[in-house]
Amino acid sequence: MSVYIPEDQPEVKILGQNGNAFLILGLCSRAAKKAGWTKEQIDAVLEEMRAGDYDELLRTAMKYFDVT
Repeated sequence: MSVYIPEDQPEVKILGQNGNAFLILGLCSRAAKKAGWTKEQIDAVLEEMRAGDYDELLRTAMKYFDVT
């Protein structure tokens, strides 16, 4: 990934979302916006989240966000 992603991890509450990948993507996008990430940073992370299966989406979310 060529875009710098901030080290501070925005908090995202995804427990109990019952496997809804689109909701998780939206929650992560909103948390990143609230944390002041640029559009390019958000797009890069969301692209990485969408690149694999649901388990990969969750792993990527935990890589960039404080998942609770």
